[in-house]
Amino acid sequence: MFTRRTWAELLYALTSLPLSVLGLVLMVLPLLLGTVLSIAFVGLPVMALGVLLARGLGNVHRGLASALLGVHVGKPARPAPRQGIVPSVLLNAASWRAVLYVILKAPVGLVTFLIPVGFWVYGLFMLTHVTYWWALSENLQLPLGRYRIDTWPNAVLFAASGLALVMASPHVTHAVLFLDRLLVRGLLGPTTLTQRVRDLEETRAHAVDDAAARLRQIERDLHDGTQARMVALAMHLGMVKEELEGEPDLEMTRKLVDMAHANAKEALVEVRDLARGIHPAALDKGLDAALATLASRSPIPVELSVSLPRRPPRAIEMIAYFCTAELLTNITRHSQATAATVTVTGMPLRIAVTDNGIGGAEAKPGSGLTGLRERVATVDGTVRVSSPSGGPTEIVISFPP
Repeated sequence: MFTRRTWAELLYALTSLPLSVLGLVLMVLPLLLGTVLSIAFVGLPVMALGVLLARGLGNVHRGLASALLGVHVGKPARPAPRQGIVPSVLLNAASWRAVLYVILKAPVGLVTFLIPVGFWVYGLFMLTHVTYWWALSENLQLPLGRYRIDTWPNAVLFAASGLALVMASPHVTHAVLFLDRLLVRGLLGPTTLTQRVRDLEETRAHAVDDAAARLRQIERDLHDGTQARMVALAMHLGMVKEELEGEPDLEMTRKLVDMAHANAKEALVEVRDLARGIHPAALDKGLDAALATLASRSPIPVELSVSLPRRPPRAIEMIAYFCTAELLTNITRHSQATAATVTVTGMPLRIAVTDNGIGGAEAKPGSGLTGLRERVATVDGTVRVSSPSGGPTEIVISFPP
């Protein structure tokens, strides 16, 4: 009952009132002064100062709510720069929501201070009163309205009531702070539309970066692999031509033809692999056939289960295929697993990849799982990773309907 959350919420309740009152005074003064002077436009910068103070106070309260209440909300975007005499912060909706928060926080802070403190103070006073009532004098009478503590049964009953208040205090504090949680989530975070726009901007940037990286990789593969093979093929064929123009050495000519033939076959393999990396031919037959090809090529046994009532969109099919391929590659390289399972269900499409390896997979910045998560996010998909140390590892990719 008296956990870390209990003391964190009590600390939040104790700091709410002085911080909210001080914040209200600091914000209201420049706002009122700026309003009075705004007739001549002189007060606009003063009003902007008050609004900036409100945004700063919002950051402080957001940090306290995150640290002590476990309420995590995103930070609103900064006001976009603009030309004109009116400061951009005065035309920003998030800034005025911060102003409204500071205004409402004062009365809410009063409620969230008085009720928890009342329960804690009265509960501790009633619980401990029996000790100093006995120590001072057994005949000491404490009048509490019609109730008088003048006997041991009354003193014990009084202490039991205090114990009940103390036991209830954490629950009361948690319930009262619901008002603060509501205000923080409703007024200090970005709106749903703003957050959606920000998410779309991030996923678009990831999609552009991923496409650019793929083009660079294709260019490197063509330059370092296929092009080198074709150059070697042309060189060997040229040498064969020179041999045939004079008195040919059949043994040498045969060797040159064999080398040219080997280079041609290797170039074909590299072109085929490169084409598969751009668009796997197996996907033309559907995701189930493409994943079956992946599973059959895996160095470790893969149990595949696909249940799709209809074929997903082509873009989602491509992402699902490459994500599954990357996960199976990671299992082979890092997990030390001896078996893996791929389960595909839909719709909406859901892919679960599990293995019996050593676990410990994490989506760290710059890791393959982070890149996979960013790729899935381009179509509003999500990735959930469960990989305790010692295994097993389960990675679930969910796509939107």
